[in-house]
Amino acid sequence: MQTYESSNDIVKTNLITPAGLAKLKQELDDLWRKQRPEITKKVAWAASLGDRSENADYKENKRLLRQVDSRIRYLRKRIEALKVVEYSPQQDGKVFFGAWVQVEDLDGQTRTFRIVGPDEIYGRNDYISIDSPMARALLKKSVDDEISVQTPTGSKVWIVNTIDYHQKPV
Repeated sequence: MQTYESSNDIVKTNLITPAGLAKLKQELDDLWRKQRPEITKKVAWAASLGDRSENADYKENKRLLRQVDSRIRYLRKRIEALKVVEYSPQQDGKVFFGAWVQVEDLDGQTRTFRIVGPDEIYGRNDYISIDSPMARALLKKSVDDEISVQTPTGSKVWIVNTIDYHQKPV
């Protein structure tokens, strides 16, 4: 299930973990019930002061209100389009959506991350998008499997150390 975003034609998978969906819904609720009413009050107060053309409070809060409304519209549409992927015991032993994976390169350096939807990666350095080259290379792999990922500096080989669906490997 893929969508194309705006004119950039960026492929974006419509998958999300249950926790990711809960976070987006919480953000939408916060924007709608807390932030928007506060900003609306400020706009009304600033508008009551008179001349709006030179009213910095009015202009700034109208700008913030437009940003909040834009994010609310985006979240409502996006949440509606998303497909929640629940954990299934059949996934054990192989890398699929929602897995915590630890990989090791040939120099012995390890990286640990969770494969999630593109809406979940922001603000997290331990999450990667299912759309990333690393995640695509890892799908359906097992422990001790070797993968090759094309990077800006050339091809890099990784070995799968651990796969877990319940907690981040240590």
